[in-house]
Amino acid sequence: MLSRRTRLFSTGDARRLARRRLPRLVFDYVDGAAGREAGMRRNEARFDDICLQPRVLENVASRSLATEILGQTFSVPFGIAPMGMCNLVCPGADRILAGTAARLGMPVCVSSAASSTLEDMREWAGDRAWFQLYYGQSEESTLAAVERAAGAGYDILVLTADVPQVSRRVRDQRNRFNVPFRLTPTSFLDFAIHPRWSLSTLAAGIPSPKNFGKGDRFVRGASRAGADWNFLSMLRGAWKGKLIVKGVTCARDAVRVRDAGADAVYVSNHGGRQLDSAPAAIDLLPRVRAALGPDMPLLFDSGIRSGEDVVKALALGADFVMLGRPVLFALGAGGENSLSTLLDCFVQDADVAIAQLGVSSVSGLRTGVLFEPGSGTDGGTSDPQRPLRVAAKN
Repeated sequence: MLSRRTRLFSTGDARRLARRRLPRLVFDYVDGAAGREAGMRRNEARFDDICLQPRVLENVASRSLATEILGQTFSVPFGIAPMGMCNLVCPGADRILAGTAARLGMPVCVSSAASSTLEDMREWAGDRAWFQLYYGQSEESTLAAVERAAGAGYDILVLTADVPQVSRRVRDQRNRFNVPFRLTPTSFLDFAIHPRWSLSTLAAGIPSPKNFGKGDRFVRGASRAGADWNFLSMLRGAWKGKLIVKGVTCARDAVRVRDAGADAVYVSNHGGRQLDSAPAAIDLLPRVRAALGPDMPLLFDSGIRSGEDVVKALALGADFVMLGRPVLFALGAGGENSLSTLLDCFVQDADVAIAQLGVSSVSGLRTGVLFEPGSGTDGGTSDPQRPLRVAAKN
């Protein structure tokens, strides 16, 4: 049970507590984005402009958030997005994420840059673990990582395609953030005034990327432009499980990814961490859904901060939603307890939202729940069977 001082009720609370408890260098690594960070702010702000149409007198006493995607069934329509070096915010964060995913019935996407090995994460999370692939130093080393994932028992592979080159992140440059860490006078002082984090991190061991060997060491700023269309074709031939392509925001690209044999498209602008001038990802989601039609599985992240945001993304065409920064804020705020508390908030808010909308399940969000000014006499979507602006999913 969290103390009164550390209780949190929202992602905003988690962020505030994490900012106080983490060294500035670590908090800025999590919280920061590309350029002036306008893209990140745009991602969040656009959710405030999306309204849902409440309905009344529907029997919603029995409700479920259970969702099926890519042959797996989850208790909730959201999971944990791939994030590198999670152990920076909390010792043992990766293991906490894996245990939480297994306990709550949600997927956890294991980053190539995770601070735990992909084999350990698969053991801890079981079938809930998906593996996220970055293109490495060479095609050979990248395909070796794919073989490792297959050998460890992963069934779902997520290729991140939107990082041909890591962007310049001003906060990290100001803080001289590097992986692996190189202590500077500024960072030494930063760590000294956050003794709880510093001592616990030292005791657990300084985190480092664990899925790169000597022949393919992790270089944060290295080019990953080798992840091109030819590589996708090669990967599709090599990987026998389900394949998701992440970082797609262009409808034409989404169609090409589908036609290349991917099993799902993952709409994301990397949380604003790559191109500061990118449109809000939620604005692009309906375009991608319309281009792909109703049947292609579609995942989404970028800007999600609440359970209602999850519902909005599902209403706009996503089949499943992934959470990034909120998860790390919660871990930084108070470890496993804070993460469980925040995820409970997401579940409660999503459950209340579908009840307010007059539906009993996630499938009920596919039509008639978005408020569309000028679409009816009441200024809303009055007919529950009326299709959305995007193609309704079967």
